[in-house]
Amino acid sequence: MIRTIGLLELNSIAKGIETADFMIKAAEVDLLLAKTVCPGKYIILITGNVGAVESSVATGIECGGAYVVDKLIIPNIHEQLIPAINATSNIEELKALGVMEFFGIASAIVAADAAVKAADVNLIEVRLGIGIGGKAFVTLTGDVSSVKSAVDVGASTAARNGMLVNKVVIPSPRKELLESLL
Repeated sequence: MIRTIGLLELNSIAKGIETADFMIKAAEVDLLLAKTVCPGKYIILITGNVGAVESSVATGIECGGAYVVDKLIIPNIHEQLIPAINATSNIEELKALGVMEFFGIASAIVAADAAVKAADVNLIEVRLGIGIGGKAFVTLTGDVSSVKSAVDVGASTAARNGMLVNKVVIPSPRKELLESLL
């Protein structure tokens, strides 16, 4: 089970690919994701034990240099986070819907993890900058009060650094909306 993740976001694809190689050679980590995102950025998501992830991310920061635009290390992620990033969450019923929108990918991941830890909600997806101009957004569902609480907690993690674009809670979305979210 994945417990610790690290992420680097770079504004150079070539440097991103090189940095990913350095990172996975630097420590005993597994590469979860290494790909381009809009607008011409590159993200690297790794997992491993805390020390290995910290070492790998440090190596990535050194290698990436001025091309690193954001980073994160989360040592105890919620079990729903990786399926939501991979768009493999199994959501059968859409209750209240929460949406948090961010300027940065790392901010969305941190917010999603904080939100799902704060309240009894289910992550639907953490969309990471593909086809949306480099933005990221998180969708989640649960009862109205839980969704409000989760969205408030998640949004506050990014509001402090100016990365929050917007947040909404839709108490009774139509069921057809779930199909467009999956």
